[in-house]
Amino acid sequence: MISVSDRENAIMLIKEAIDAGAREKMACLEMRIHQRTLQRWRNKTTPLEDQRPRASRPIPKNKLSEEEQQSIITICNQPEFQSLPPSQIVPILADQEIYIASESSFYRVLNHHNMQHHRGRSKQPSSKPISTHCATGPNQVWMWDITWLAGPVRGIYFYLYLILDLFSRKIIAWEIWPEESAQNASILVRRAVIAEKISSIIKLLILHSDNGSVMKGATLLETLYMLGITPSRSRPRVSNDNPYAESIFRTCKYRPSYPISGFADITEARQWILAFVRWYNNEHRHSGLNFLTPNQRHNGNAETVLLQRKQLYEKAKAAHPERWSRQTRDWTLDNEVWLNPERSKPSSEITNVS
Repeated sequence: MISVSDRENAIMLIKEAIDAGAREKMACLEMRIHQRTLQRWRNKTTPLEDQRPRASRPIPKNKLSEEEQQSIITICNQPEFQSLPPSQIVPILADQEIYIASESSFYRVLNHHNMQHHRGRSKQPSSKPISTHCATGPNQVWMWDITWLAGPVRGIYFYLYLILDLFSRKIIAWEIWPEESAQNASILVRRAVIAEKISSIIKLLILHSDNGSVMKGATLLETLYMLGITPSRSRPRVSNDNPYAESIFRTCKYRPSYPISGFADITEARQWILAFVRWYNNEHRHSGLNFLTPNQRHNGNAETVLLQRKQLYEKAKAAHPERWSRQTRDWTLDNEVWLNPERSKPSSEITNVS
């Protein structure tokens, strides 16, 4: 509700704008009020003060009486019902041919009297905060996951371990093993750190994954702590908290040359993935990178390539301006890449890696 002083101030400001030549409708839009609202405020027969708090509202016909609410509290405190939720109490009362109120009314009354709490020895359910990270350069946030690759017969699989850079989408490291284990994941992380020449002393690195048992294995966690890498995991039972890793697996398995009937052996699987990684990092124009290759972004060549594209388009527009009704294509690219941005929180509460 808008106070009287704020309403009077809005009326005065809008009047000044109109006197200066502005249209009333546009002035109202700037004040974020409707034109009819302004007209009502200026009406001498209408009180300027908001009348809603003083309105007389009838009591709802379906409202529970004080006696009924007290009956609910008394029943819920009886020994046989003390450890049961309303979802259990209401059917039991129905079997006894007793009806006081609906299940939702039971919950509402108990909440109103601060009597609806977690009970029992089980752990109280809790919501996990979303893992949110921002990368402004390569090797700041990595994401990794494991996917199955079909083997020669049904039921036999090979396991592709893959680490992806958030900023550049470059495949940092990969390997295929015949089984899932935290020890294999630990080996892959060590290889990635060596390949990128990362010093844990001067580099802060986050490794994000889902909540699989391998990702939480003691061997892997010990390796991460030793290398100075901060582990990050998705929320439990949330499949889209690691979207970039899931996306690259889809890109891999939907390649035209992918053997949908399965790989003959692990050597063939490694050879195919090696060719895929070379194509992906060096040739694939990534739509999320404004159609740069991951290596161009990772190696710092993005600005040069995009500037060259921009100059080419401007030259083409200068040669045939009649073919362009607007600006040339936008060849810019943001220098911040977010993993699961939390829009409801202020930016100061979001992890920013720089």
